[in-house]
Amino acid sequence: MKFEFAGERVLVLGAGVTGNSVAKVLAKRGAEIVMVDENLNASSPFSLSSPDAIEIADFSAVVVSPGWREDNELIRRAVDAGIVILNEVDIAWNIAQQIAPHQKWLALTGTNGKTTTVEMVAAMLQRGGLNATACGNVGDTVIDAVTHTSPFDYLVVELSSFQLHWMKQAQFVSAAILNIADDHLDWHGSFESYCAAKLSILTHAPLGILNGDDSEVVKRANSWNGRKVFFSLQSPSPGELGVVEDLLVDRAFVSDPQEASMIASINDIQPTLPHSVSNALAAAALARSVDVSYEDIQSALIDFHPGRHRIETVFSSDAISWVDDSKATNPHAAAASLMSHLSVVWIAGGLAKGADMNALIERSKDRIKAAILIGADRDVVEKAFQLHSPSTPLVKIDVEHVKGAKSNSLMESVVQAAQKIATAGDTVLLAPACASMDQFTSYADRGDRFAAAVLKLVADEK
Repeated sequence: MKFEFAGERVLVLGAGVTGNSVAKVLAKRGAEIVMVDENLNASSPFSLSSPDAIEIADFSAVVVSPGWREDNELIRRAVDAGIVILNEVDIAWNIAQQIAPHQKWLALTGTNGKTTTVEMVAAMLQRGGLNATACGNVGDTVIDAVTHTSPFDYLVVELSSFQLHWMKQAQFVSAAILNIADDHLDWHGSFESYCAAKLSILTHAPLGILNGDDSEVVKRANSWNGRKVFFSLQSPSPGELGVVEDLLVDRAFVSDPQEASMIASINDIQPTLPHSVSNALAAAALARSVDVSYEDIQSALIDFHPGRHRIETVFSSDAISWVDDSKATNPHAAAASLMSHLSVVWIAGGLAKGADMNALIERSKDRIKAAILIGADRDVVEKAFQLHSPSTPLVKIDVEHVKGAKSNSLMESVVQAAQKIATAGDTVLLAPACASMDQFTSYADRGDRFAAAVLKLVADEK
């Protein structure tokens, strides 16, 4: 379905980054834009209306930003009125067909590791001499990448479950699923609906890159009839990517699947942790799907370093490490961090988004020396400890913090509490297993405040 915007009146739901990007592009293409946001103080170059002031019949189309749920009253009214519902990714795809029909898209989703892996793929393509960029939930929005002054030849698109829920038309050369675990259940309503959104990415590509170590991915992809390429930390069978001794090996994108080609050494990947190696295999498979050489893939991996707030060591002294993994916004991500250290003073809590913490605590309880709990849903974490590890010391921080405030008293109190507990050999780990928006403006804000509090503590002791 194509939609021409010139002369049309378009309602854009959500005045965040995505909504503003879509509105600007459609306005340039001749659309009359009206924007709605529940926060009338949201920043936008377009005038904002409250949802109550909208007469839905006045519009030709409604553009839904990713975070808007299907049961929203405006969306329900639009559906009932037969008004077309559009989303940013599909709009970008249709525009790309008009202005850059040669452009190829690669896509990736998963509960954790998406941003790092998408950035890896883009680095591999760029090292191979391809005009590529990462976009979606990282860097530019998809529509901004499509309408870039100099069109890219390849887009590596990071897609959330929200985006996939609304997306209908976009097509990819290949699509990868890194993992699936509890997340955003408050939005999707159930784990089944969340999984369905993630798996829907495969209906938009002939080639699926799938994590063979993730039982949910393997089970749920079983009924899909496209070409499946599995990656795992095990020795690969023909048609797969995997690990042999200390080497990453490809048996999928080779002329003879009975043979194997070396992708890289495990030591080429930093940090050298299981989930990092898994991400590198997924990235390599996506890069191989567009014929990037093994040499360029290995070279890109050697030079690649994950973005901030991803198992980032803030300070290390007296055999105590202070690590910021604020990007660990769900239990699955937090588990990867916790299992990477032997003795952890764990900083946890925030918005749980409906996730269950029991499996996380049961799995990692032997690694957790003590836990410092913050945020709106800290009781969810506390209850999991009471059930699975009642002897673990828990410290609840009651200092209030207003989002965006200059004061950092909350995180300074957290760091001071951690200092009293940590001894030689311990890691003080911020891997909250929860989203940040109850107390912080973003996971980056949370991580920055943690780092600032650690460095203030160090400076005060000198």
